[in-house]
Amino acid sequence: MNPFEPHRSLRNKHIMTVAATYWRRNFPHLPLGIDRFFEVEPGTKLLGHCHWQAEPKEHATIVLVHGLEGSSDSGYMLGIAEKAYRVGFNAIRLNQRNCGGSEKLTATLYNSGLSGDYHAVLHELITRDALPDLFFCGYSMGGNLVLKMAGELGAAAPRQLRGVAAVCPSLDLAACADALELPTNFFYHRHFVVGLKRRYRRKAQQLPETYSLAGLARIRSLRQFDNIITAPRSGYRDAVDYYDRASAIRVAGQIRVPTLIITAKDDPFVPVNSFTDPAITGNRNIQLVTTEHGGHCAFVSRTNGPERFWAEARVVEFCRKQLR
Repeated sequence: MNPFEPHRSLRNKHIMTVAATYWRRNFPHLPLGIDRFFEVEPGTKLLGHCHWQAEPKEHATIVLVHGLEGSSDSGYMLGIAEKAYRVGFNAIRLNQRNCGGSEKLTATLYNSGLSGDYHAVLHELITRDALPDLFFCGYSMGGNLVLKMAGELGAAAPRQLRGVAAVCPSLDLAACADALELPTNFFYHRHFVVGLKRRYRRKAQQLPETYSLAGLARIRSLRQFDNIITAPRSGYRDAVDYYDRASAIRVAGQIRVPTLIITAKDDPFVPVNSFTDPAITGNRNIQLVTTEHGGHCAFVSRTNGPERFWAEARVVEFCRKQLR
């Protein structure tokens, strides 16, 4: 695996993280995606954008899951899709519940424990599409979800699931919530809280009889949001219960498919200590790559071209190797 050499101007973790988010990118080799609606439970569908090769069943497929407050149009989603498509993969960019303008497809909220949604997508792609080789990749919150799915499947994972990849996965939700509340992370914390509250207001406008705005204005932290809204609306007792049960670290030791985890020691709010858990380090199915720099889901390298976004290239490289 090519080592990560950060862009010379982006060695600061915050500058790296923000620069990757706002980096102007073009994806000229990615054809227009075909909309697909995956029913993951009665009354709830996920919107995906599918980039199929001419004969989809003759190609491997990579399914992409975005992070908190992201969407199928996040830069890394389009970046991996383009890289994968160019080397012969089908690529599916999924939106989590309510994301990417898909609010009308569900009466529920999204949360970090909904790994069952990706069980359902996997099952549909196997049974309906008869796709022979499937990979799931998630960034941040999406990384937690795909790792949790793989851990829950354990040794019963279907043979068509050839591998899982996660970039900066928030696999210990309590540790991530604590890190976000540090003063140095005020910018990110405010971004997530404001975005979640805005999304919740849209849901309340859509379903006022179900979602109340009472108390929303008083929420100032991610933990408060999860304690007051996410947890009780998603079947958890409170934020503590939610963080415990929804964290992939609880089941990571049970993963039995080839798995790549990429993270950075300087990630501002996914603590690198999370990856020293024996569930990760003691699982021979997991390849853990930890870099000195990279920020959160950024990994902007000093190299131009396809290697500019280093983690994206490594994910596609990992998937190709599993097919040999």
